[in-house]
Amino acid sequence: MAVSLEDIREGVRALGLSGAVLCVHASLRSFGWVNGGAATVIEGLLAEGCTVMVPTFSSCYEIPPPPESAMRPLRNGVDYDAVEPRAEQTARIYTPECGEIDRYLGVIPRTVLSMPGRVRGDHPLDSFTAVGPLAADLVGSQRPDDVYAPFVELVRRSGCVLQMGVGLETMTLIHLAEERAGRTLIRRWALGRDGRPLMVPVGASCSDGFVQLEPVLGPLALAVTVGRSRWRAFPAREALEVAAGAIRADPMVTHCGRPSCRSCHDMVRGGPILLH
Repeated sequence: MAVSLEDIREGVRALGLSGAVLCVHASLRSFGWVNGGAATVIEGLLAEGCTVMVPTFSSCYEIPPPPESAMRPLRNGVDYDAVEPRAEQTARIYTPECGEIDRYLGVIPRTVLSMPGRVRGDHPLDSFTAVGPLAADLVGSQRPDDVYAPFVELVRRSGCVLQMGVGLETMTLIHLAEERAGRTLIRRWALGRDGRPLMVPVGASCSDGFVQLEPVLGPLALAVTVGRSRWRAFPAREALEVAAGAIRADPMVTHCGRPSCRSCHDMVRGGPILLH
């Protein structure tokens, strides 16, 4: 049976999320058939008074690391000797008005990004975009040097992370938990508004290992099934605190297990060593 707008609304109400501020990670495919597609999912959330935030990352704006040593921190999840230069003419300058988004994020974030009234954060590589009554409050404070400001606001407003048919490997909030646990976030590079290279914080571990936090995060979630999609709602404040505590107790808990994963290796040791 096809999923309808009312089915989405009923799922929101079943989780007690009407009027809530949400960070949504979702797989449209997980639902089965949805009448109206991704727009129906988003409209159902908005119809219940929610503010909806999604990741709208844009790696197309990334540039190679500049040659200056201060812009190439050690323990930064990258082999500088193996970096291939990018042609200068391909480098572009990000603005929140742009429509670029990484394809792997899926159709629901792309749809949010295309909606009238959406508000996109000011981070060239790892922006978040929101729609709904508190969209500007949620993502308006994101800056190139403060990538996870939207999550700080999500926590302040007692918001939730809503996982729709996806696992913990998509939960970007865990990267903020890594920082709260004492790790320095990985740095990457983009052009600033002035056209000069800018080093910006992005994620930390590669995130494939985040599923190992299931024993501590799973009990926090409320769950419901909509169509064939299993939704889980995690209170952001509690999830952040619990994940940070688990990482402090066992730094290897976020490691993906691949011997070749430089970012996971470097994050377990504390992340980049920045020169101030």
